[in-house]
Amino acid sequence: MSTTTASRATPAPPTTATPRPALDWRIRFGVLALIWGFSFLLIKVGTEGFAPFQVTLGRLLFGAAVVLVAMIVKRQRLPRGPRTWGHLAVAALFLNALPFSLFAFAEETIPSTLAGICNATSPLWGMALSLVALSEDRPTRRRVAGLGIGFLGVLTVLGVWQGFHGLDVAGTAMALLASLCYPIGWIYVRRTLANTGESNVSMIGAQLLLATAQLALVTPLFTSWPTHFAMGPLLAIAALGALGTGVAFLIQYGLVSEVGPTTAQMVTYFVPVIATAAGVAVLGESLSWSTPIGAAIVLAGAALTQSRRRGVSRP
Repeated sequence: MSTTTASRATPAPPTTATPRPALDWRIRFGVLALIWGFSFLLIKVGTEGFAPFQVTLGRLLFGAAVVLVAMIVKRQRLPRGPRTWGHLAVAALFLNALPFSLFAFAEETIPSTLAGICNATSPLWGMALSLVALSEDRPTRRRVAGLGIGFLGVLTVLGVWQGFHGLDVAGTAMALLASLCYPIGWIYVRRTLANTGESNVSMIGAQLLLATAQLALVTPLFTSWPTHFAMGPLLAIAALGALGTGVAFLIQYGLVSEVGPTTAQMVTYFVPVIATAAGVAVLGESLSWSTPIGAAIVLAGAALTQSRRRGVSRP
């Protein structure tokens, strides 16, 4: 879910060569799109039985467990050094704890389809922020046009001509803020953790542990221990964490290592389509004409913001 998808965890470059995976990258690409697309449905189901902070804490617990098992299998250690852990704590806040919580709170009042589309605005936020924070990202007419087109798409999804009638403003704002957290965390990581020498699996394992600790401290302050553990929401949280966080991050970095971040991040454009289809087909959520049209405009704008002139590579 949730910046460009290639930046939802620590984007440190791989330090060692990895053997060629058994599954073709296109199959893993499709699996990743399905996992992240259905994540918004799983969040919705989880909030039907548990408080938003509890949903996020459970998600992080299961996700961290999967990555730690992968670390044990690969015989990798957690990063060392207080400076690295300090930067990872900030990354964990903006890339995991905060956006995951905001999406869980948002889906208490907005459909999962709308949350998935709001998530697709991350490349737009990222482009706007990178022009200010990253000196190597220079503005071009195409990228500025993409930002404007994406903004028009957001207004279309929200039905601005109707005065946002029937729209839960608070829930939508939280979903948009969650999508903004990802590029903030991504830019921070690029500036502080790009050359640590640690492996991706080790870094994301530490990051998820720190995010879990952050939610473990916050959750008891705002929620009480659940008196009933509904099976459906509990299974949804387990799947959300194990698949949508743990397995998805491992697949993501395998794709980045094999085909590069530009191709890997294209999964971002499939996620809202799958999230919308899942919300309508499984949860029976309503869908007005402006939602898919606006989502298509958002994705077109996001694609333009990620484009480069021929011969110019993305840092």
